Amino acid sequence: MVQDKPDSRTVAMLARFDESFRQQEMVFATLNLFVLAALLLLHSLFSSLLGEPSPVLLVTLGAAFLFKMLELLWLWSRSRPLSNTLEDVVVWASISLNIGLSLLLTFLTNREDSPYFVLLALPVLQAAYRFGLPACIGVIAVADSVTFFWVSHFAAFHPPVQASEYFEAGVISVVYAIVGPLVWLLVYQLRSDQRKLADNLRELERTRERLMVEEKLAVVGRLSSAVAHEIRNPVSIIASSLITADRPEVGEQQRREMHAIARSEAARLEKLTSDFLSYARPSQPKRTLVVLVDVLGYIAEIANVHASKRGIQIGVEGEDGLRANVDREQLQRALLNLLLNAIDATPVGGQVVIRSSRPSVQSVELQVENSGDPIPKEVLSRIFEPFYTTKPHGTGLGLAISRNIARGQGGDLIVAQNEPGHVCFTMTISDEASPDSGAISHG
Repeated sequence: MVQDKPDSRTVAMLARFDESFRQQEMVFATLNLFVLAALLLLHSLFSSLLGEPSPVLLVTLGAAFLFKMLELLWLWSRSRPLSNTLEDVVVWASISLNIGLSLLLTFLTNREDSPYFVLLALPVLQAAYRFGLPACIGVIAVADSVTFFWVSHFAAFHPPVQASEYFEAGVISVVYAIVGPLVWLLVYQLRSDQRKLADNLRELERTRERLMVEEKLAVVGRLSSAVAHEIRNPVSIIASSLITADRPEVGEQQRREMHAIARSEAARLEKLTSDFLSYARPSQPKRTLVVLVDVLGYIAEIANVHASKRGIQIGVEGEDGLRANVDREQLQRALLNLLLNAIDATPVGGQVVIRSSRPSVQSVELQVENSGDPIPKEVLSRIFEPFYTTKPHGTGLGLAISRNIARGQGGDLIVAQNEPGHVCFTMTISDEASPDSGAISHG
């Protein structure tokens, strides 16, 4: 039977757990190295009390130090995660090594007060951190047994027995019995909090995904309803015009008028479809280095025919040498939408100004300002919504498309000013490096 491969989230979770284990063991291995080095230093400094370190003791400490160094390097260089069983084996091996090493070094020192019993604290901490409470208590019991065994063994070969040695062993046992469970409890509470936090994060992620799906469905529903509404009207007009034109009693003049209405509504339907496709499926920008004032001049020339019918002047402002890496075709379409809207909103004899500037090294700014009345608040709040329009024959997609173009090129489109005689739309475009930056597009 072929087992399913774990998904990316499971793999990422396993990787986090493995990285956590590796960091923990590296900390314990480093602490182990520090304790071994400190014990050797103390033994050398207090050799008058403990005796000179024997060659066997030095070799044993050196071997333990080397082993821990190799373990630390192995943990640091490991690229593949370990299984839970192998992780437990590594931890139990480290615990057993420290218990055995502590007892061996104590035998080699052969003193009733051996400093090497400090090594027993590491297995207690490691068991408390890694395993459950029963395992922690078991390691504490072994550490206490080793401590009392040495006191009993030393007393058997160096009588008489001193009660103070058993008392000291008892104090150490009590310390282990307090520190071990306390560390386990703190770690248990911390991991419990982490599990709760992880559960909450997963629930938040699931909730976010559900909300995103519901939001997408709601958007699709609104768009579908708007598209159906916008398409239904011209289709109905086309159908009724053709039906009327086919009636026998209709004269030739009226028939031509009906055909003209059908052609007009068909053109409107085609424009609506094209605008909707542009809005729903924006293309990726193809950036080239362009002179912005050339783009503005080209757009002004196209819109000048529409503006001259109402006596509106179009002004172009911008630095002659200002260049940017942008998608020229998309930029022209966005600016043309803004310019035509500005002309429609400007009173007869008014003025529209389009300008370019560079507010920062990473971006350029393009503005379209008209001298018309301010946009009403109720319209301003919905002005970028698709299919929202105040024009009798508008599709309501022009501004939505222009904003999509701006955002697709790393910028945005906003109403920067909305005052009597000064209504200004500002479009920001990021100026990214382009492979074609050596060639300037003049259109």
